[in-house]
Amino acid sequence: MITVKEQTTLVGISELRTKAEEILHLMNRSTVIIERRHKPVAVMLPISKYEEMEALLDWVEDEILGRLAKQRERATPRKAYLPLEQVEKRLKIR
Repeated sequence: MITVKEQTTLVGISELRTKAEEILHLMNRSTVIIERRHKPVAVMLPISKYEEMEALLDWVEDEILGRLAKQRERATPRKAYLPLEQVEKRLKIR
């Protein structure tokens, strides 16, 4: 185990096998990067941090899609829009 920054620790896969409990406790204080042959292959982090990251990514995705929709709406002339009934008929929904 090597701490490269105050909050980042590198751990080899073989070390993970033998010191799993210690590494799980360490994960609460710092980012744990798992290495295979001195190359990073995975990151261990608490589930709460993972959930925060997922929520942030979802929010960013929603923001980007919302902005794209607004841009397309502004760029599309009203006469290009189809009534809902016509769309349903074309898609054979009703």
